[in-house]
Amino acid sequence: MRDEIESFRQSNVQPLGVNPAGVESHASYARKLGLPFPLLSDPDRLLASAYHAVKPDGRGIQRTVYGIRADGTIAFAARGAPPPNDIVAAIG
Repeated sequence: MRDEIESFRQSNVQPLGVNPAGVESHASYARKLGLPFPLLSDPDRLLASAYHAVKPDGRGIQRTVYGIRADGTIAFAARGAPPPNDIVAAIG
């Protein structure tokens, strides 16, 4: 996402990252990697559970990408790291 941020910006798509780490950890991580999008903290894994991203062990998180339109409809869903252009095309 970081390396393709212009594709998202040109399409008015706002990427967000979510994981169970704390807010302070996210800030350090985002600075270290130069992430141009917000990271959200989900320590209780509530969001991960809602979006079916929790691994069967109940602790680990499976990388899962959702593209959600401004009206709240899910336009894209995939496990792993799909090409950013696929995400943008689905939302647009």
